[in-house]
Amino acid sequence: MVNESAGAVPRWFPPRNEATQVLLLRHGSTIHSHEGRFSGRNDLPLDDSGRREAEAIAEHIGTLGPIDAVVSSPLRRARETALVLVDRVGGTVDIHDGLTETEFGEWEGLTIEEAHRQSPDALAEWLRRSDVPPPSGESFAHVEQRAVRARDDILSRCSGQRVVLVSHVTPIKILLRLALGAPPEALFRFHLDTASLSAVDYYRDGSSSVRVVNRTA
Repeated sequence: MVNESAGAVPRWFPPRNEATQVLLLRHGSTIHSHEGRFSGRNDLPLDDSGRREAEAIAEHIGTLGPIDAVVSSPLRRARETALVLVDRVGGTVDIHDGLTETEFGEWEGLTIEEAHRQSPDALAEWLRRSDVPPPSGESFAHVEQRAVRARDDILSRCSGQRVVLVSHVTPIKILLRLALGAPPEALFRFHLDTASLSAVDYYRDGSSSVRVVNRTA
């Protein structure tokens, strides 16, 4: 488990004890990705570009050394990306519901401009506060709670291993933000491409070291 309150004594170099290496992989593209639409709990498949992206990043991950576990969101676009990966690195895909994308409620499938026209005040408040959900949706604060539970569960089961988590923009941004000890508004300062790879090392003393952000193949 990562101790975020006491957690990490400030240090220049990471600790020398064994790390759990977590590779955070965003799924490949779908039709929503290209159109800039809110894409939450839908079950869209990878498009042709997304499958090529998944194959390219899987090839890259295969050069990094043995992968001990691959854990995926249950949504189709993540599972398909994970299956491409295990075809390259071996193993099986475990599913963890905590890695699921945000429930965007009434904004699902809309562009940001369409959401603004539909509910401008709600959108402005949502962009300002992590505890405000979209209409009929899920707040980032709630996503953080389940993403942290998922992270801690996976770290306890995969201690000292190299594990790939195949997930979505929001859970990955949240885990990166927490690993950096950054404030909630930092969530809006990251850009993550489809099929991009980020990486965090988690240490037994509760500290973490962000190694990679948004590497694409």
